[in-house]
Amino acid sequence: MPYPNVDASEVFADRQSQRSAMHTRHLNEQLVRVLKTIGYDVGFQKGSGQYLFDRDGARYLDLLSGFGVFALGRNHPVLRDALKSVLDSELPNLVQLDVSTLAGVLAERLLDHVPYLDKVFFANSGAECVEAAIKFARGATGRDGIINCDHSYHGLTYGALSLTDDPNFQSGFGQLLPGVTTIPFNDLEALEKALSTREVAAFIVEPIQGKGVNMPTDEFLPGAAALCKRYGTLFVADEIQTGMGRTGRFLAVEHWNVEPDMVLLSKALSGGHVPVGAVLTRKSIFDKIFNRMDRAVVHGSTFAKNDLAMAAGIATLDVLKHEKLIEAAAKRGAELRLALTRMVPGYELLKEVRGKGLMIGVEFGPPKSMRLKASWTMLETANKGLFCQLITVPLFKDHKILTQVAGHGLHTIKLLPPLTITEDDCAWIERGFDETIAASHKVPGAIWSLGKTLVDNAVRKSA
Repeated sequence: MPYPNVDASEVFADRQSQRSAMHTRHLNEQLVRVLKTIGYDVGFQKGSGQYLFDRDGARYLDLLSGFGVFALGRNHPVLRDALKSVLDSELPNLVQLDVSTLAGVLAERLLDHVPYLDKVFFANSGAECVEAAIKFARGATGRDGIINCDHSYHGLTYGALSLTDDPNFQSGFGQLLPGVTTIPFNDLEALEKALSTREVAAFIVEPIQGKGVNMPTDEFLPGAAALCKRYGTLFVADEIQTGMGRTGRFLAVEHWNVEPDMVLLSKALSGGHVPVGAVLTRKSIFDKIFNRMDRAVVHGSTFAKNDLAMAAGIATLDVLKHEKLIEAAAKRGAELRLALTRMVPGYELLKEVRGKGLMIGVEFGPPKSMRLKASWTMLETANKGLFCQLITVPLFKDHKILTQVAGHGLHTIKLLPPLTITEDDCAWIERGFDETIAASHKVPGAIWSLGKTLVDNAVRKSA
C-alpha cells in the first residue's frame, strides 16, 4: 500500500467547516465564544499581502498582521521561494554538533543594520529573547535587579511575564520573578532612583510601548541610556514589535539616536512564516556568558537556528531592502496619521492619534455632551475600555477592516498593518474610521445598540 502524501491544502479544505467545533473540543473554547460573540467567525480561507479573504470570498484589509509578524504581508513570494529552496536542498539542518551556515549569514546581515553590536543569539520567539536578555544581563553584570516600565508588554513566559505590567496576564500564576522593579514610562527621575542602588542588571524597555502605543518623550530614551551607563546597568531595547522597519527606521531607537547594549528582535524577522527571534548584543556581554569551552552551550534552544527560520530571516531582510518597505512605512505612516489626526476636531469621542511609521494608536475618550456621556458611562461601568469594541466591530463588519484594541481596558485602537499597504488602502482606512466614528456619535443608533449587547454580555460574564 503506497505511503499517503499529506497535502495541507486538502486537509484544510476538507475540515475547515469544522474549525470552531474542533477548537471548542480540543483547543481554546473561550476564544471560539469570543469570536462568535463579536461576529468575527467568518472563516478566513486565504491570505495575500495585506488582505484576507473569508469563506464567501469577501476581502478584508488586515491592520493586525498577526500581531505584527506579517510586515511583508501574507505569503510573500520571495519568502515562499526561500522556504521551498531549503526543503528542496536537503540541507544538514540542526546537526547541533556543528555550526549553521545560514545562521552565520543572517547574524552578519542583522549586525550590518546595527553596527555598534557584535554578536547574535537566536531563539524561537520574542518571549525567548526576553528570557535570554534577563539571563545574559544577570550573568554579565553579577547583579539580579531588572527594571521595566508600567504598561509594558514583554511576553508571557515566566521571566517575560514578570516584566509585563498587566494584572490581567499575571494574575493566577503564583509568585513571579524576584528582583523586578517597575517604574513609570518616561520618568527619568524614578529610573535614576532605582539605578542608584547599583544592584540593577538591566533596564528593559520598549522604545514605543505596544500596549497603548505610548510614545517616549524626546528626552526619555537618550536619558535612560546615559543613566544606565553611569550606574553600570545594561540598556536593553525590546524591539520585538517596533523593529524591522515598523516605525519607519530599522529600529525604533534610531529615532532618538540611542545605541542599546542589547536589541531584541522577533515577530517580523521571518516574515511570519517560521517562529524566530534574535538577541543582538555587545561582545563584552556575550563573552561573559559563553566564557569557556565547557560553557559553550550554557544557554540555547533546540530549534533556534533551524534552516527554515534562518532562510526566512535572510529573505525578509532582502525584501525590506529591495522593496524599500522601511521608507514606505515612514511615508504611508505619516500620511495615515495626518489623515486620522485631521478627524480629531470633528469628533468629541476621538482624542488623539499617535505613533511612528506604521505603528499607530487611535485613542478615544470621554465625551462632553450629556447624551454621549450617559452612553459612555454605561459602557465604562460595565467593562472599562468597552467603547473601542464599538469601533472595531463595525470596522470589521461594515468596512472589512481588521483591527485590535491596544490592550486590556484601554481606549486605544492599534493599527499594525503590513508595510506593503498602498495609498488606496490608506484611503480605505480613512473612510472606514470616519464613517464608523461618525456613527458612534449618533445616540440612539446601531453602534450603541451593539454597545447594549456587549454590556449585557459583560454583565452575564460577571454574574
